Amino acid sequence: MPHPEPPGILAPHIPADTYRHAQATGQPIIFTAPAPAPRRTARTYLIPLAIVTAGGIGGMGLVVAFLALLDIAAHTAAAIAGAAGPIGVGGITLRLARTSK
Repeated sequence: MPHPEPPGILAPHIPADTYRHAQATGQPIIFTAPAPAPRRTARTYLIPLAIVTAGGIGGMGLVVAFLALLDIAAHTAAAIAGAAGPIGVGGITLRLARTSK
């Protein structure tokens, strides 16, 4: 049954003959370990969040402006239709708006 590795980064195993050769010749033994991943700061998350929020608010503003223009156009059309009265084309008369009387 193999023994489990202890947690953490351990130095790799060096064969005994390589270690003795390095000691005899005076060569340095260099261990390399992977560097930990850099930590993400709050700025990493806040900048994209701010951009998406600004885009969402801008999109909602466009929808509100479109609906306001649609409302103004409907009121204008109703006012013109009320003032113009009935329109006749080829013997067919069309009343655009009902009178309040």
